Amino acid sequence: MSEFALETSQLTKTFGGFTAVKSVDLKVRRHTIHALIGPNGAGKTTFFNLLTKFHRPTAGSIMFEGVDITAESSAATARRGLVRSFQISATFPHLTVKDNVRVALQRKLGTQYHFWKSARTLDVLDAAAMELLADVGLADAAAINAADLSYGRKRTLEIATTLALDPPFLLLDEPTQGMAIDDVDRIKRLIKRISSGRTILMVEHNMSVVADISDTITVLQRGEILAEGPYAQVSIDPAVKAAYLGGGHA
Repeated sequence: MSEFALETSQLTKTFGGFTAVKSVDLKVRRHTIHALIGPNGAGKTTFFNLLTKFHRPTAGSIMFEGVDITAESSAATARRGLVRSFQISATFPHLTVKDNVRVALQRKLGTQYHFWKSARTLDVLDAAAMELLADVGLADAAAINAADLSYGRKRTLEIATTLALDPPFLLLDEPTQGMAIDDVDRIKRLIKRISSGRTILMVEHNMSVVADISDTITVLQRGEILAEGPYAQVSIDPAVKAAYLGGGHA
């Protein structure tokens, strides 16, 4: 088994005459937290969209756990365990926090398409749902509708529903975007805790989060890799300072 859970080779995406991602060779080591950073327009979201098959690459390949998944559908890739959370909170606002997690957990029952069945069929998931909510710090909010949570706790719930799928590889897209300092610290600790036994690739603007929990950082600029390494190395790179850290943008 390779030490790398995910590898891209010469991954490229063009839109008309514009190249959003250009010949990116990225290797994500298994059971680590790998951050993808760069200025606005650097190609980070497009790169994520290529990994999850929202876009088809113009050229290059994607290997996941030693298998070429370049031509797979997004559903097939997700079934392999490469699962993504999004910048915008994606929960069911009028369901309780616990029911949001139960809906995600029901995949294990094989009943995800049985919409006509009684909601009581999900009662067997109560214990698992509460265990997961306790793990992410939301057990006290189990009976609250998702719409009534603070923004930071909604993002926590989204991570919880993603974890309900028990993915070995988790893609986090701006997990702390728009959060207050206390929520950022909570999410940072949560990401570090859930990284045990799984691989995480995250796009993140908050450099304190990146510095504190990332094992490896890849910096993109204009769709290409500008620098890569641990924070101590990347943060003093003159090219990175000029393109990213010194620019005040994320």
